[in-house]
Amino acid sequence: MLMKVAVIAVLFVIVFSLFGALRSLVRNQEGDKQRTVKLLAYRVGFSALLLILLGIAFAMGWIQPHGLTG
Repeated sequence: MLMKVAVIAVLFVIVFSLFGALRSLVRNQEGDKQRTVKLLAYRVGFSALLLILLGIAFAMGWIQPHGLTG
């Protein structure tokens, strides 16, 4: 259960960063270009963190893949 909460929390941070960058891009004020790049870099970092977290959780047996039935 803790792993599911962690994955959902990281996904929310990724989405929040993405929409923050979008808002910064649409406003298009002086200095917002740096903020847009910074927020997109955070999004990439959190996405990498999520992949690493999922890989570790799979290797430790905390999450199990399930097959498609049917």
